[in-house]
Amino acid sequence: MNIHTRAYPKARIGLFAIGLAAYWPQFPGLKERLEGYYQHVANQLGAIAEIVGLGLVDTPQSAYVAGNRLAAEQVDLLICHTATYATSSQVLPIVQQAKVPVLVLNLQPSASLDYPNTDTGEWLANCSTCCVPEIANAFHRAGIEFQVVSGQLYDDVRVWRELEEWCRAATAMRALRGARFGFLGHTYPGMLDMYSDFTQHHAQLGLHVEVLEIDDLAERVNAITEQEIAAKREETHAIFEVDDTVGDEDLTWACKVAAGLDRLVDDLDLAALAYYYRGAPQSESERLGAGLILGNTLLTARGIPASGEGDLKNAVAMKVMDVLGAGGSYTEFYAMDFTEKFVLMGHDGPGHIAISDRKPLLRGLGLYHGKSGYGISIEFSVKHGPVTILGCTQTRSGQLKFLVAEGESIPGPTLQIGNTNSRIRFNLPPAEFVDAWCAEAPTHHCALGVGHMAPVLRKFARLQGLGLAHVAA
Repeated sequence: MNIHTRAYPKARIGLFAIGLAAYWPQFPGLKERLEGYYQHVANQLGAIAEIVGLGLVDTPQSAYVAGNRLAAEQVDLLICHTATYATSSQVLPIVQQAKVPVLVLNLQPSASLDYPNTDTGEWLANCSTCCVPEIANAFHRAGIEFQVVSGQLYDDVRVWRELEEWCRAATAMRALRGARFGFLGHTYPGMLDMYSDFTQHHAQLGLHVEVLEIDDLAERVNAITEQEIAAKREETHAIFEVDDTVGDEDLTWACKVAAGLDRLVDDLDLAALAYYYRGAPQSESERLGAGLILGNTLLTARGIPASGEGDLKNAVAMKVMDVLGAGGSYTEFYAMDFTEKFVLMGHDGPGHIAISDRKPLLRGLGLYHGKSGYGISIEFSVKHGPVTILGCTQTRSGQLKFLVAEGESIPGPTLQIGNTNSRIRFNLPPAEFVDAWCAEAPTHHCALGVGHMAPVLRKFARLQGLGLAHVAA
């Protein structure tokens, strides 16, 4: 399959180290040594993020200058490297002005000290941990959320794994900020779990919801040329196995709608789409609503996730998973298998074919169960191996909340009904898992992605200031 997935900009990280100016005349060479530590950290982080580096901050006055710069740079995350002891007054102004989440990076250069032969200068070159409790107290009293990451400066696999996860989480947060989520049509009538408060999405995630009419799509579909249809047919045959049940007229229409969706996305700069439209029987609107699956599957594979039935919250979950490189396929619970101990998960409509276990199948359907119209649909399973499901729900108080569970996609027969469906085994037996998942008041959709993503998703939720429940951890 020749699928061009989206490359997302790296998170922008503000990095500074701290030290105490009073030490420099007392201990010649100490400042230069600490600056070397800072440069090592900057070089390591530069491989996984865009760094706005401020160097060593050693006075309260320089802290205010640093804070002003970071506020102007619009960084996503601050990392304060405690190179040696420094007062908390050299840190608080920076964080207060930048107004973004902060990590305190407590990295000791030596695994241990040669205690009988270590003088004060050498100790100060290794006392990264000394000021961390003080900084934690200052942050707490100032109402600033923070996270401490402690370890060794060199060759500490755990530390750098943690930092990579924080940077990836910040990348997902950055990708949502200002992202334009199209909302085409309306939510499937009666699905109370999926009704969303657009204002809360703007407020809590920083994204933008662009409300669209079915006429916005119709205008673009009607303008599609024969050449565009032919190009989309060629793309479709290159990516999909086309089943004999797919009629030529249905395929042509799906390709025309797909080309129209491309125009819609380009014209409105959409980063994701939640959609559903029923339409009156035999109307153009009904035909448009029924012809969306191919185009929205192709959009999802390109990093523009399309969530059916008007589920905006699940579009968010799909987008986050895509930014993290996990895919994020439109999914719900299908059935429990008590014999082989797995949950069958899938959905009709679009899927994330970049994480398919095989060349996905286009199947013709004479009807869409529970929906208007007919046409073609997608059939595949997610790659076998570790997987994660991510749900986005809304609490009674209006707060968005994420749910995550890790499992394994296992081989075996699945339904051949023109739907995506995969056999997912979790840490709990099927019934116990479903009970635990539902105890967190989810929506019935989630995003299914490859890999075990819970650690970075936990960090993403914390950066966003939102709750996350890890089910069956």
